[in-house]
Amino acid sequence: MRVIRKYANRRLYDTEQSRYVTLEDLRSLVLDEVPFRVEDAKSGEDLTRTILLSIIIEQEQADGEAEVFSNDLLAQFIRVYDMAKPLPLARYLEQGTRLMLEQQKHMQDQWQQAMRHTPMELMRELAEENMRFWQQNLGGNRNKQDDDDNDKS
Repeated sequence: MRVIRKYANRRLYDTEQSRYVTLEDLRSLVLDEVPFRVEDAKSGEDLTRTILLSIIIEQEQADGEAEVFSNDLLAQFIRVYDMAKPLPLARYLEQGTRLMLEQQKHMQDQWQQAMRHTPMELMRELAEENMRFWQQNLGGNRNKQDDDDNDKS
């Protein structure tokens, strides 16, 4: 795993390439699926999440038309943090995003194969994949949550 050190002057140093990097460089690593860890140069504290959030903020500000996080959505996220028993939001978002990306790839593959199926068949397949995904992931969560609730009783 590539280690990036963050110094007090806010500069980021890629220890593998022995050079300073920018948030845009780290964004490229994410897009290329290169695993990395950002750590504080002094304390060694893991700052990866903070840097990833900074990349998202920069992306949101750079392209106002491609806004992903509306003000309403961000306000809802803040409310989730204030709940007595927060929802398993991280897992839900990760799984939903993974599904969305897989379906996007699937759609692109389908287009590249010159639409060997009719559009209705394609939509039916996607709907079936959605149902399987959510039955596997939410069905399993419900049973686990019921078990957790029973354990607490």
